[in-house]
Amino acid sequence: MAAATVLAAAAPDGDSGPRALRLLLVEDDEGDAFLVRELLLDAGSGVELTRAGTLAEALSVLPGDLDCVLLDLGLPDASGLDALSRVLSHAPSIAVLVLTGLADEHRGTEAVAAGAQDYLVKGGIDGQLLTRAIRYAVERKRADESLRRLYASEVRAAENARLERGLLPQPLLRRLRTQDVVNVYSPGRHQSLLGGDFYDVVDCADGSVFVLIGDVAGHGPDEAAVGVCLRIAWRTLVLSGTDPDSIFPAMHDVLVSERDSDEMFATVAMARVQPDEGVVTLWLAGHPAPVVLDGSTVRHPEDLCSGLALGIVDDVAWESCRVPVRPDSRLVMFTDGLIEGFDGPETGRRLGDTGLHGVLADLLSRGLAGEDLVASVLAEVQRRNGGELTDDVAVLMLSWAGWE
Repeated sequence: MAAATVLAAAAPDGDSGPRALRLLLVEDDEGDAFLVRELLLDAGSGVELTRAGTLAEALSVLPGDLDCVLLDLGLPDASGLDALSRVLSHAPSIAVLVLTGLADEHRGTEAVAAGAQDYLVKGGIDGQLLTRAIRYAVERKRADESLRRLYASEVRAAENARLERGLLPQPLLRRLRTQDVVNVYSPGRHQSLLGGDFYDVVDCADGSVFVLIGDVAGHGPDEAAVGVCLRIAWRTLVLSGTDPDSIFPAMHDVLVSERDSDEMFATVAMARVQPDEGVVTLWLAGHPAPVVLDGSTVRHPEDLCSGLALGIVDDVAWESCRVPVRPDSRLVMFTDGLIEGFDGPETGRRLGDTGLHGVLADLLSRGLAGEDLVASVLAEVQRRNGGELTDDVAVLMLSWAGWE
């Protein structure tokens, strides 16, 4: 390939000015190549021109640090749309102008339909028109790339929204009132990545209420998709009347079959609330234990049976434990992101269960309840952390004082 011919004028001292556009001319005819150079020089275009005589030479330098390709559609080693297609595949982010002869101007229209920014007819252009066409092509390509990225971003946002609806559904309520279930979800600092936190509530016909909260390890659409599978499987099992002791083993099987890596696992907590009997039955699979609020008192259930997380070992049984509750009690379940933040960034100490109990006790002493209480818990934990939490957080509070 010939050495690059720099046609941009030198910038004044102390002012470098904008970077000159870099054009690759792919043209085998010496006369036509000379004409393009002269037109750009006469127009004072400030374009840096490099020439390739064949498509093979052009592909050897693409994409390079180029802004635009001026492509002759009649080359010795490729012609027509085949040459254009190969240039576009090698340099999809670079603007392409095609050169056609007067007799085959229709090929220029076909080239634009195939992905070129514009076409020029040999013999019908001057320096100003050529310069303007190059600059317009570059700007049009930049605009197209921006629209493409925006569309891709909107598609990802729509996909994330669908996954979030799967992870964070509307509770299935029969006996419960809407205000009996308060939940909040907050993404961590990696907000571009959807987390694997999920929860659900099912109000069963027999008067019991099942509650689920869980967290698939990791962040991203794969983890979120597995979380959706686990939550839907759980709801199906509950509604079908499956023995509660068999639910975690079934969810483990679903996780193992759906994950794309043996390292993926999920922590899960499930509760069966039977307030008429004054008891909540808990199953824990490597998940933080919930908290019981008795009026204004914060209580950590004692003698809990916690098993391994789902996806760790096959043929595991998860034991249940019964926790006594009062008519005015509330059950608070959460994912570990809530307690893994710092209890003051300068302390270097994690909030942990003890710190969370202190936060809850303080807010209860102020008379907070319902949505205000849950929202204030998250806000206070973030304040103590010194900003947004690193991990995603899901919090769910269930109360039954108003059940009939």
